[in-house]
Amino acid sequence: MSDTADFWNTRFAVSEFIYGEAPNDFLREQAPRLAPGSRVLSLGEGEGRNALFLARLGHALTAVDASHEGLAKVLARAAAAGVDITAVLADLVRYQPGEAQFDAVVSVFCHLPSALRRTVMTRAMAALKPGGLLIMEGYTPRQLAFGTGGPKDVDMLLEAEIVRGELAGLELLHFVELEREVIEGSYHTGTASVLQVVARKP
Repeated sequence: MSDTADFWNTRFAVSEFIYGEAPNDFLREQAPRLAPGSRVLSLGEGEGRNALFLARLGHALTAVDASHEGLAKVLARAAAAGVDITAVLADLVRYQPGEAQFDAVVSVFCHLPSALRRTVMTRAMAALKPGGLLIMEGYTPRQLAFGTGGPKDVDMLLEAEIVRGELAGLELLHFVELEREVIEGSYHTGTASVLQVVARKP
């Protein structure tokens, strides 16, 4: 088991939903962009709040996470809600989503070391079908001054112009850095600096 999996298994091995039970605000706002019955890949899904939200809308969800504790919560919530979610236990270092498999890829506060993020984004873009959407929100380096959640390592935070380069080849439909209130459980609480992205594969 990797150090990453150990960290997240420890964090998720509690009865509470540490990032809350409601979906991410930005994802909820952008969900109407998805065609009915879209096949969606959620990276670093954690405890399932975003996958469950999209599955309830009728989309076909694949939820990937390195934590078996997190995915156990995902599957329990899906069963209770009467929806199907495909849970994949995998470290994103090795996970291969395939080519042109998904109508959308979701990455919500899935912070990775920059070198790994580039690899994961390249794989995610390849996994999108033509016309498919990438929906992403993450903290920027300005978040370090707020201290309201997210990694303390600047290498894992999203610098807008670097991310713009990493997404070369996609059409940027929405690309905004802003400060907003992020209230998502006990680990994301308060004013935050975030980068929000919706990008479409030609």
